[in-house]
Amino acid sequence: MKKAFVSFALMLMTLGVSAKDIKTLVVTTEPQMHCASCENKIKGNLRFEKGVKGIDCNIPDQRVTITYDADKNKPENLIKAFEKFGYKATQVKKDEKKEEKKQDDKTKKTDK
Repeated sequence: MKKAFVSFALMLMTLGVSAKDIKTLVVTTEPQMHCASCENKIKGNLRFEKGVKGIDCNIPDQRVTITYDADKNKPENLIKAFEKFGYKATQVKKDEKKEEKKQDDKTKKTDK
């Protein structure tokens, strides 16, 4: 019983040490995405970049959200990767996201 407890404790410590630094990057693209083909082109090319864990394209909001392992890649490299397939990416700052959310909320209230 004591061996099992020690083994379990060591396993938990190992998991804690090897925890990955997962971050999220939100960008807009130029030219703008307008169809599923644009979305597939972005997803198909970005998935081969180091550390990329997930890619979510939102065509109506013109946003690409990239989840990546910060130990394996940097935001600058991911933004530069868009140039390989004919796009220019610009990072969306947190303040811009909040401002757009406020605008959306105001629009929803006036529509009612």
